[in-house]
Amino acid sequence: MSTPFASAAPYYARYRPPYPREFHILLADRFALDGSQTVLDLGAGPGTLSLPLAPLADHVYAVDPEPAMLAEGARLAEERGLTNISWLRGDDTAVTRLCLPRIDLCVIGRAFHRMDRGRVPADLDEVLAPRGGVAVVTSLHRPGDPRPAWLTVVEEVRDRFTRSGPGPGPGPGPGSRPADEGADWDDLVERLAKSPLSRVETHRWDQPVRHTVDEVIGLQLSLPATSPAVLGERMTAFGTQLRRALLDHDPRGTYDRTLRIGAAVATRPRR
Repeated sequence: MSTPFASAAPYYARYRPPYPREFHILLADRFALDGSQTVLDLGAGPGTLSLPLAPLADHVYAVDPEPAMLAEGARLAEERGLTNISWLRGDDTAVTRLCLPRIDLCVIGRAFHRMDRGRVPADLDEVLAPRGGVAVVTSLHRPGDPRPAWLTVVEEVRDRFTRSGPGPGPGPGPGSRPADEGADWDDLVERLAKSPLSRVETHRWDQPVRHTVDEVIGLQLSLPATSPAVLGERMTAFGTQLRRALLDHDPRGTYDRTLRIGAAVATRPRR
C-alpha cells in the first residue's frame, strides 16, 4: 500500500503554492548566488525550493525521506533540463552522515515543523562553509487568524471523510485546522539565536493566492490526511462532494486567500 506522503507526491508538486518570489530574491542577494554555490535543500519534497534554486547554483543536494517525493522532483528536473540536482534519501538526522561537500546555503521549507530544531542548526554548523548559512521559509498562521469562508467549507467535507477513515490527522494546508505555526516560528527563531548560527534576520510577506476548484481539490490530495492512499476508494467521492460544496458556496469557482509567509536567515556571528 502506498504511504500518505508517497501517494501525495504528484499533487504536492502540482498544487502546493510556490514560495514567494521575494524569498528567492532575498536568497540571491543575501548569499550572492551566481552559479558557483553549493545548496542543500533539507526536507526537499518534490523540489519546491530545489528546482527554482538550481539555475542559481553550481549544485543542489535535495534531501528527503520519501522516495516518491524525490522521484517526482527528479522527473520535474528532467522536464526542465536541470542536471545539477542530486536527489538523496535522508532526513534531518542524517545531515552529518551524507558526505556532502561544504554547503554555502541550506534551505528548509515547511518541513522544518517536523525537525529537531535544537539539533539541526548544530549539525548544519558542521557542514556549512565559513560564510554559509541557513534560510527557513514557512507559513505563519496562528489559531484565531481570519480565514476565508471557503476554507470552512473544505474543512466540513474533509471531516466527513477523515472522521470515518484511517490515517494521520490533518496537516497544515487549505481546509485543515491551522496549527499554531506562529508559535512554532517564534520557537525556531529563538533556537537559531542560541545556536552556532546565531546571527538571525527575519522577513515576512503576504502572498495572495487564488485557487480554482480543481486546485483546491488537488491541494487536499497533497495533504497526508486526505492523500489518495488514505482516501482509497473514497477518493472520487471526496472530490465530487468537495467540488459540489465549493460551487454551492461560490459558483464563480475561484477561491482567494492570503498566505502569511516568514523567512529566517541564520549565519554565524561576525568575528
